[in-house]
Amino acid sequence: MNFRVYILAIVSFVVGMAELIVGGILDIVSSGLGVSVSKAGELITIYSLVFAISSPVLLTLTAKVERKRLALITLSLFLVGNLVAFLSPNFLVLFLSRIISAACGSLLVVLCVTIGSSIVKEEFRARAIGVIFMGISGSLVLGVPAGLIVGNHFGWRSPFLFIAILTLISMIGVYFFLGKIEPKPVISLGKQLKTLKNSKILFAQLTSVLFLTGHLTLYAYLTPFLKSTLHLDAAWVSFFYFIFGISAVFGGGLGGFMADKWGSKKSILTIVVIFCLVMFILPKVTFSIILFVIVMMVWSMLSWAITPAQQNYLIETSPETSDIQQSLNNSALHVGIALGSIIGGMVINHYSVLYNASIGGIFVFFALLCAIFSITRGNVRNREAEQI
Repeated sequence: MNFRVYILAIVSFVVGMAELIVGGILDIVSSGLGVSVSKAGELITIYSLVFAISSPVLLTLTAKVERKRLALITLSLFLVGNLVAFLSPNFLVLFLSRIISAACGSLLVVLCVTIGSSIVKEEFRARAIGVIFMGISGSLVLGVPAGLIVGNHFGWRSPFLFIAILTLISMIGVYFFLGKIEPKPVISLGKQLKTLKNSKILFAQLTSVLFLTGHLTLYAYLTPFLKSTLHLDAAWVSFFYFIFGISAVFGGGLGGFMADKWGSKKSILTIVVIFCLVMFILPKVTFSIILFVIVMMVWSMLSWAITPAQQNYLIETSPETSDIQQSLNNSALHVGIALGSIIGGMVINHYSVLYNASIGGIFVFFALLCAIFSITRGNVRNREAEQI
């Protein structure tokens, strides 16, 4: 494997950490800035919304810029975004910093994938992309727990400084070890959206939106949920996030194995059904830490297992537009993250964090209905794809 791929994996690790860290420190951010937990949850919402919208738009706008130069410019802006977050005097400035970080992060992930696939031999492309996405899942295992420890010991601002330092290290690696890479033609945003005219594809993407909406309704507020139901302190919360991250990494592999073994359609239905049940079960097992950890691990694994199966299904459904569908699915996932954090905040404001899991389970049930509808539709016709 080309060692430069691992530099790109470090970049994706930093981006993943910047996106996920806020969910773990919501309580100390809210107390530090004097806002409610649900208000602090808007930092997750705006990040995901901007990430979802920016990815296809910025890729189109920067289509003619040399890739290494673009990566360095974007990393510089990402660094600025996290320094602004570190220095934020109030919630509004922190909110604006998240917009900067999200826009840059969305472009960096796409750049890592495109650069990674272009600097290795064809037979190693899938493996290179896998290593890059391991950087994101690795941020869940190592980055988020580490950020929680830093945040709980040095205040809510410190994780953003930690991310800024890692960003600077990434910039040094990109500058010294990556060569110039000319851009490839990019399909316009309008042509990308035209593929959603087919109901089979549209409902497949809606499955991702609703699945992540249900998941984030609880996960975005996991820290207050753990403290309210299991009465854990900050150190134990960090440990639970570590367990969640380890399970998530295994879940990604599990999803790929299931899709290869059973086929993507059967895998998607199985994962969504079990995930829906787990969401409803989670609040019922908080009387036992051991039992809760077991159920939480299943929840974590399935939350990441859906993506490989779903992406494989989209490739099978419309092989002619598979690249477009991967990009749109990335946006769909982040729309779900944004909606889930909004809905989770509303539940906390009007009811209690104890209800977040059950409300999330309802959205996952709707995701199941969308998956069934998509799977039972006829295949996408080739001439429809050719029009794109």
